[in-house]
Amino acid sequence: MPAPGIDVTKVLATDSDPVAALLDHLEQNPTDLVVLATHQRERRARWFSRAVAEPLARGSGLLTLFLPAGGEGFVSRSDGSVSLRRIATALQRDDVAFTALHVGDPSAMPAVSFEPREGWSWRTLTIEGDVVQTILAVASECAADLIVMATRGHHGFLDALRGSTTERVLRQARCPVRAAPVGV
Repeated sequence: MPAPGIDVTKVLATDSDPVAALLDHLEQNPTDLVVLATHQRERRARWFSRAVAEPLARGSGLLTLFLPAGGEGFVSRSDGSVSLRRIATALQRDDVAFTALHVGDPSAMPAVSFEPREGWSWRTLTIEGDVVQTILAVASECAADLIVMATRGHHGFLDALRGSTTERVLRQARCPVRAAPVGV
């Protein structure tokens, strides 16, 4: 049984194009969050396999939670209990640590407001460096249970080849990644 406030539906679709089939399903069935397992393929392996998770997330424009294949995630398979320790919103958790990270010029960090709540702690970091590697390093350093990112999709030729920043983080993350399209 899922945690309070979570309704889970498993969908099986058969079609020669799984992305099109799932986009059609999502169009017909309004959804708040899409949860996808992903194989995190890198380099040549990406060129020889058909991606589903990333194009589905891009095409749907919905909030998407990516779970690394083989990972346990944060919902127990046996009883549905949620074990998200480092980040939560409406999951009735008291012991939550948030880290808001901006990679780049500190003066360009967007204004972020935090909801004061007993037991919740907030930390804001601005670090200059490679965006993907910095996000992964900070997630590792704070033992993140979830990485939440805003995403704008592909920008230009290089992103088309190597993937967007979110896609590149997703391929290396050791915890689930929640991607929120900008404006959603």
